[in-house]
Amino acid sequence: MAAAGARPVELGFAESAPAWRLRSEQFPSKVGGRPAWLGAAGLPGPQALACELCGRPLSFLLQVYAPLPGRPDAFHRCIFLFCCREQPCCAGLRVFRNQLPRKNDFYSYEPPSENPPPETGESVCLQLKSGAHLCRVCGCLGPKTCSRCHKAYYCSKEHQTLDWRLGHKQACAQPDHLDHIIPDHNFLFPEFEIVIETEDEIMPEVVEKEDYSEIIGSMGKQFQDFIH
Repeated sequence: MAAAGARPVELGFAESAPAWRLRSEQFPSKVGGRPAWLGAAGLPGPQALACELCGRPLSFLLQVYAPLPGRPDAFHRCIFLFCCREQPCCAGLRVFRNQLPRKNDFYSYEPPSENPPPETGESVCLQLKSGAHLCRVCGCLGPKTCSRCHKAYYCSKEHQTLDWRLGHKQACAQPDHLDHIIPDHNFLFPEFEIVIETEDEIMPEVVEKEDYSEIIGSMGKQFQDFIH
């Protein structure tokens, strides 16, 4: 429990959530999937999202909505964490910040609705409200385009090649349906909402004394001799 006078400890729990709750306009905290960017200003480009060790694109791991109400320029503020999941790297952690004032050109001045929107389709949004296009594989800025259809955007040649092998070769002839036929590239982490609760809101489990004795007894004589 937090000491008297200390700030409450906040804990995050990964829970399943409908896709609409994890979109940018809901200002989510979440694990996996594609990043829910707030806007194009200050977004990291492909070079900033390349692993320093192996050079491959980093994978989005999680984001936390962390607004600063006392700062007009950071009323909406998200912290994004990326990592390299390529063997033998599995390192390269990198953190980015994306923020907006409360009054902006993209989102309502009022808090988002808790009700699902009229259309709750599962199609992936690959364009920010500012107009910036995102990579079909990772959801980061996509300055490169498919030279054939000019509708698919990518952060790197590596992700363009991956998407081509896993479906874009066939989908390229139907550019109007690209957002509805994005395959599973096995590049993203599984997606969950991070539900934040303070430590005081969580009731600890009560463990009876006899249960503790049973646990120790089940561990065998060597463990009992060790603790005594």
